[in-house]
Amino acid sequence: MYMKENGKIWLATGENRVYLEPSMANRHGLIAGATGTGKTVTLKVIAESFSDLGVPVFLADIKGDLTGMCKEGCENKHIRRSIDNMGIENFTYTPYPARFFDVYAKNGHPVRTTISEMGPELLSRLLGLNDVQSGVLRIIFRIADDNGMLLLDLKDLRMMLQFVGDNANDFKLSYGNVSAQSLGAIQRALLTLEDEGGDVFFGEPALELEDWFDWDENGRGVMNILECQELFQHPLLYSTFLLWMLSELYEMLPEAGDLDKPKIAFFFDEAHLLFNDAPKALLEKVEQVVRLIRSKGVSVWFISQNPADIPESVLGQIGNRVQHALRAYTPNDQKALRYAAKSFRENPNFDTERVLQELEVGEALVSVLDEKGVPSIVERAGILPPRSSMNIVDEFDLQREINQSKLYDKYMIMVDRESAYEILMAKYDAQQAAEQEAQEQLEAEKEELEKMKQETALDKERAKLEKEREKLEKERERLKNKAKSSSYSSSRRRRTSPVSKTINSAANTVGRELGKQLIRGLFGTLK
Repeated sequence: MYMKENGKIWLATGENRVYLEPSMANRHGLIAGATGTGKTVTLKVIAESFSDLGVPVFLADIKGDLTGMCKEGCENKHIRRSIDNMGIENFTYTPYPARFFDVYAKNGHPVRTTISEMGPELLSRLLGLNDVQSGVLRIIFRIADDNGMLLLDLKDLRMMLQFVGDNANDFKLSYGNVSAQSLGAIQRALLTLEDEGGDVFFGEPALELEDWFDWDENGRGVMNILECQELFQHPLLYSTFLLWMLSELYEMLPEAGDLDKPKIAFFFDEAHLLFNDAPKALLEKVEQVVRLIRSKGVSVWFISQNPADIPESVLGQIGNRVQHALRAYTPNDQKALRYAAKSFRENPNFDTERVLQELEVGEALVSVLDEKGVPSIVERAGILPPRSSMNIVDEFDLQREINQSKLYDKYMIMVDRESAYEILMAKYDAQQAAEQEAQEQLEAEKEELEKMKQETALDKERAKLEKEREKLEKERERLKNKAKSSSYSSSRRRRTSPVSKTINSAANTVGRELGKQLIRGLFGTLK
């Protein structure tokens, strides 16, 4: 629709038509402007143009208004005025091929990655770790990699932290010191991430970015739209997630050199979040990725309210710029306004700084690279209208689009294959079973020893009682003989002397005591 005969993308119209060179699109782009000035329309028009060109697109949908790209647009007075004023012929509304993704799996295919794939650098930023804690996390990853243990989800990482903590002395010489304080800080950061819903982001099946590279039956690139309304409530998670996607594209794609058009266009909305509070080392890597990824055929478009939100090291890599109106209510706003105006190649026909404050909704200052890579003189121009719907798709139609996607079965069901958690749990279970077996064996040996002691004591008690019995028997026999020798008989009656009665009584008492001692001894032993 917006293609000229020479293959350029018709983007905007002012005194002259502004065309975007597809071969220069991988020099990246910036769409900036205050809230409500038309950034979303510009984003949609550029994305639709890429799709018409056969370039797949990724879009972060923060407000939910990009879902309408799967539906054809409808007439309104603003679009009609643009069509008439710009002299657009044969304008037709059309839907675009779109697939929807959602980290929380509510309004799109689930989007997941694994802990191992994200890596320690991005995960440290996501967890808000300091340098020391980040170093410990790198050790954790290194130990897991060296031992062939995958870290797929948060429970894998937790188990790995426990394992390294339990064996810190064993790893100290090979990997460095791992303090309990750092491990505890990482564990607490994981709890915070879970509270923010970040646990649903890690797992399998992980998103395969190859699925973004798809086309419809007419050769138009598919719109891959990430629903971010809920994700955006957690800015750090949002920015880290998109940065991970960008780094994955960088790692996945081979060097391509100069191409006639990009392989894919990546739109990063609210791009300032990527750089807020980012450590210097991370900023250097972002700059490196932005600089090198263009040679792999990726066109990155940053969307933000002000160019000053983007570090100069990154801004210097951006060749195509669409600047909507800016407001200058404060000294800082005025400074940002001057900064934005000076970033353009000056047009002698107007004052760039003044025009930036006068632009109407849908108007912008536009500067793009020509076929030689030279920035064009800035033009005040109206952005062409989009062909797809500007309305939000209702829940029923959106769910139908999701269900009809060929990716539905691939990502909808979560799987949990063997990873660090299962491997380490098996080790801990085996260790616990061995310890339990050793404890049971020790208890059995103690019981056997106690039994032997009791039997030995019983034998001694029996021998002692037997001696006492023999002694008493001898005493009884002696007394009995003594009584016989001292007794006398009468003609009909034998009388017992008081001495004999005493002896007999003593003998009986000894006999009874002997019986009692035997009974107590036996019960005591049994007890």
